[in-house]
Amino acid sequence: MRATSALDHGRRQRADGIAPGPSGTLPAVLSGPWAVLGHDGRLMVFAHVDQAVLRWTETRPAGPGWSGPDVLPAEGVGQIALAQGGNRYVHLIGRRVRGADDAAPDVDLVYAVQYQAGRPLSEWRSVGNPHAKRERTAQMGAPAATVDAAGTLYVFVPTAEGRVALRREDAQGRWEPWRDLQVAAALDTPAAGATSTGGVEVLAPAFDGALTWYQRQPGGPLERGHDLAVAPLPGSVTAVETSPGRLTYLLTDVRGGGIVVVRPGEWPVRVGGNPGDGRHAGLVTVLDGYPCMVLAHRDAAGRIVLGVCPVEDERNGVWWIDTAMACLGDPVLALDGHGRVVVLAVAPDGDVMLARQEEGPGLTLGDWKRI
Repeated sequence: MRATSALDHGRRQRADGIAPGPSGTLPAVLSGPWAVLGHDGRLMVFAHVDQAVLRWTETRPAGPGWSGPDVLPAEGVGQIALAQGGNRYVHLIGRRVRGADDAAPDVDLVYAVQYQAGRPLSEWRSVGNPHAKRERTAQMGAPAATVDAAGTLYVFVPTAEGRVALRREDAQGRWEPWRDLQVAAALDTPAAGATSTGGVEVLAPAFDGALTWYQRQPGGPLERGHDLAVAPLPGSVTAVETSPGRLTYLLTDVRGGGIVVVRPGEWPVRVGGNPGDGRHAGLVTVLDGYPCMVLAHRDAAGRIVLGVCPVEDERNGVWWIDTAMACLGDPVLALDGHGRVVVLAVAPDGDVMLARQEEGPGLTLGDWKRI
């Protein structure tokens, strides 16, 4: 994020009433940032602030220039999740609360779509909620979402009863009815992932382990898989496709406090680390000619730590890199239009910072810069 000038300040105030705070930075980021690649090879960064979503867009593929932030209104929408499919459409799903203070609030899920990089966001539309009684909706958790290879949007949410509910689009883009995934022990929002071969998988943290679901065939119903022998810290799980049709989960283990890498049907692999309470990030790329997985998390001291290991070979060790960069919330990983690794995070002063992979052996990052 470039330095804020008085002219910038005035433009933002006149446009939408959202202006930088006293220190010159933008309003506090409530969730995000998220980084996704647009259809034209430009990265887009989204961040949720009070009553709005901010969006920055690279001026050309792989930067270094950025435009924005554009302010996308999101009145009353909180706990936003973001998902992107192979068509590069960006789906934002949030939890909306409406109603008077003296009555049970009306809570539902809403979604909006950006179809092309830099274009306006569609209007927010309701997905409804899985509860029959309005008074139960206030206890509904935050949503998670993913998009399968056919472009179908899946929305998951933990219910007041500790269940996980699913609503997805049909082949014509119409919403199917809510479905109960038939558990009663989910502790928090699940983590959902889609594979390049068309399947969707879900993991939900529970008291004594991790609950999983999978599809036998693309577009089919989600079926219960085997519980995983690890207890994830709620909010820490990320799913990464590490080979075609195969998801790897990164999470923080409640019992040991360290980082665990696990795949359905395999024993968890403990890879060390001293993570904080946030979500892990991960992606697959080629380093020095070898397929590697890159991990990122915020450690207990509040700094961004990166990890590198051969894909699906964590047992032989993860090479950890302390970037010494302090951050708020969760760091984010992405590949830019030239295939370089990009690390993003919110700095302690509220600015969104970026470091990009440079030429050279291994994973070498350039200087941290405001976008």
